[in-house]
Amino acid sequence: MSSITGKTRVCGIIGDPIEHTMSPAMHNAAFKALGLDYAYLAFRVRKEALKNAIAGLKALGIAGLNVTIPHKVDIMPLLDKLDPLAEKMGAVNTVVNEDGILTGYNTDAPGFLQALKSSGIEPKDKKIVVIGAGGAAKGITFVLAEAGAGLVILNRTPSRAEELAAQMARFYKQGLKAMALSEANLEKALAGADVLVNTTSAGMVPDVDLTLVPARLLRADIAVFDIVYNPRETRLLREAKAAGARTIGGLDMLVWQGALAFEKWTGHKAPFEIMKQAAVKALQHEK
Repeated sequence: MSSITGKTRVCGIIGDPIEHTMSPAMHNAAFKALGLDYAYLAFRVRKEALKNAIAGLKALGIAGLNVTIPHKVDIMPLLDKLDPLAEKMGAVNTVVNEDGILTGYNTDAPGFLQALKSSGIEPKDKKIVVIGAGGAAKGITFVLAEAGAGLVILNRTPSRAEELAAQMARFYKQGLKAMALSEANLEKALAGADVLVNTTSAGMVPDVDLTLVPARLLRADIAVFDIVYNPRETRLLREAKAAGARTIGGLDMLVWQGALAFEKWTGHKAPFEIMKQAAVKALQHEK
């Protein structure tokens, strides 16, 4: 897209706050690379204005949206249709507008899965340890369970881990455990584990020295995925790399979820590397 015209289709992202989103940089770079007449904008939408914003989306014919905090759950009853995975997970991060019919999807969890697979890890029959039981953990554990992994969920508030495990047990029957997050339980859970996933914000800017996993528990035969993307390499990933482990950072998940949304809006294969380069550049500019 070289210029805005009367034919330009608009996509965007809604959230509050929204100022630091990297999505416009990623998507506009992708539109330009493929020569698509689209533009992507960020819209700050407060919780009390969400219903009006979705009515406006229909009225203005906006092609699609990304949805971020705090709207991923509240938007669901405002949509016409829900993808089965988004419905199971209870969260929507992508909306597609087809002739005024709004369909909600979740590309966060498939984006995580794609990042995992792109690093050479097939989750089927793997033992995967997940730290955290919040919104991100919910999507990630659902998509891993659907892919056939056995899961151990650890959380500082054990009741939340148990609640998440109970929700998942309604859909999936394979190995599923919930435990309180402690060094002893983490050591027990990591014995024989194939993958460790941090779904919490531990280690994110500005608390870059924070980690929930003692370095002594990390080893070379385990892959470590930290969904934090700022900084690109967290303390957990640095210590995992030092132990000889394979590491995956949150930026890949961020770009993959964006790429999957892009494909739903445009019908074109997303230029992943171009989107990643744009995200890296935006992240560096933010510093």
